[in-house]
Amino acid sequence: MSQKSAFVTIIGRTNTGKSSLLNALVGEKIAAVSAKPQTTRTKITGVLTNRDIQIVFIDTPGVHKAKTKLSAHMANAVSDGMSGADIIIFMADAAKCANDTEKNLLSSINPKVDKVLLCINKIDLIDKDALAKRIVEYSSLYDFAEVVPISVLNGDGIDIVMDFLQKNAREGPHYFPDDAITDQPEKALIAEKIREKALLCLDDEVPHGIAVGIESVKEHDNRRGEAIMDIDAVIYCERDSHKGIIIGRQGMMLKKIGQAAREDLEDFFRIKVGLKLWVKVKEDWRNKEGLIKNFGLSSK
Repeated sequence: MSQKSAFVTIIGRTNTGKSSLLNALVGEKIAAVSAKPQTTRTKITGVLTNRDIQIVFIDTPGVHKAKTKLSAHMANAVSDGMSGADIIIFMADAAKCANDTEKNLLSSINPKVDKVLLCINKIDLIDKDALAKRIVEYSSLYDFAEVVPISVLNGDGIDIVMDFLQKNAREGPHYFPDDAITDQPEKALIAEKIREKALLCLDDEVPHGIAVGIESVKEHDNRRGEAIMDIDAVIYCERDSHKGIIIGRQGMMLKKIGQAAREDLEDFFRIKVGLKLWVKVKEDWRNKEGLIKNFGLSSK
């Protein structure tokens, strides 16, 4: 049986559900998900191997106007993600009209990519007539290979998307081990899971200015012979006032973030986790190339 593979890049504006789709297709939560814009900051790779077919997914940041050096790196990550794609999934929000950002993104797709799939997500939020209008609207902007209305939240249409990808995979080697689900380093996965919990817990003015650094990850057995993963991590923010919000009254917010992150980490790594969190201020880090690189967010 000959092997097949496909590199699939997921693009779209912010909050269309790109990371949620990646997680649903791979079957593991490898990308951070929240309702806040710009949750995804860099390219995230997911891998799914089904017997002879391997699909390599590239999740990209939502397209938006760059206001900081970090935003510029995020924009570059989108371009880089599209450059090597065999198939592109363009994600749209069923409840929103197409905007200029999306039109510009569609016009930037390399014409050599002949398989561009339109996924209109969040169909659970609109009726059939509104969905029909949205399909006509987006179809007038680009000659999509196929249009699939989906609801990642309810799992509707995910199987249709997967069928399309598998049918359009090309003969070629598997680029990752068949049991791999991502190429993300362990520390990067841990940092993203902690940051996701911070995004879910914190007020709107804080999340854009936070990053997570992993100081150490060590495994050992406790007295009962149970394996324990000890993690020391730092949540960085840009202002002293934000530091106080992240820590919370009597440390309660930091404890809430830590508990949620620990539970998620234990589910993912299938091991007991001991998590220690600190909060430090790095003023205006989103405009400092050295710090952006240190946090693993550089597109270079």
